[in-house]
Amino acid sequence: MRSLLFVPGDSPRKLDKGIASGADALLLDLEDAVAPDNKPKAREVVREYLAAHIGKPERPRLFVRVNALDTGMTDDDLDVVMPARPDGILFPKSQHGGDVIHLDAKITAREALYDIHEGATRILVIATESAQAMFGLQNYRGASKRLDGMTWGAEDLSADLGAETNRNERGDYTDPYRLARAQCLIAAVAAEVAPIDSIYPNFRDAEGLKREALEGRRDGFIGKMAIHPDQVPVINEIYTPNADSIAKAERLIDAFKAAGNAGVISLDGQMYDQPHLKRAQRLLARVKK
Repeated sequence: MRSLLFVPGDSPRKLDKGIASGADALLLDLEDAVAPDNKPKAREVVREYLAAHIGKPERPRLFVRVNALDTGMTDDDLDVVMPARPDGILFPKSQHGGDVIHLDAKITAREALYDIHEGATRILVIATESAQAMFGLQNYRGASKRLDGMTWGAEDLSADLGAETNRNERGDYTDPYRLARAQCLIAAVAAEVAPIDSIYPNFRDAEGLKREALEGRRDGFIGKMAIHPDQVPVINEIYTPNADSIAKAERLIDAFKAAGNAGVISLDGQMYDQPHLKRAQRLLARVKK
């Protein structure tokens, strides 16, 4: 998934725009984008939306962002949306891998209840939304076979820290959030799931979005979340491997095979070793998905 677009769960109009955005996944939001009094309505809107679209062969993946475990609303969210068989759940405010285990159990029970194949409902986790959560990033590995990806959030983290802002005068993240971003990337790779970069909040600043997405791709993220449909084409373009990158990866893999899977090879006057091979294999794996 290159692009994951947030859509408020209580807005049928925005949900309809989302399906036509070109995003690889829609994040149907029952949490921050929905006022407390409007959450019952949002659950029904999302359930109806899922029922209308989940069976279509050509569609983005459909994830539902439920409310956090400590709100007491997670079960209410799951009870309404799980019968409509979402592709997955976006899990906010997670503190550690144990929270994912807890969510997995809730999903497993409802898959059994609604005759959904066990494990079909995937999990994406937002893993850095509080200071405490930063100390739980090391134990997501093996928490759940459902876990497909990890992403991070700067807005809730900055509120928890009491920060005046999370970006400097140039628009770049300040050090606490650069740390959160880097640790999420490393934790996702350690857990063998997809690392997904956070949102770029200024949806009118296409150049800023492009710069941040290029930095994310450079560092190892494979996709980025979006808050507006206009951001989706930029993210898709940057996170789609280009023909030259694909061709180079294929040549490198072929050269290693021709050398009998040697530890080190020479190609085009440069030396390449196993980390280069692993990087090429990962790139081609993304293309095949």
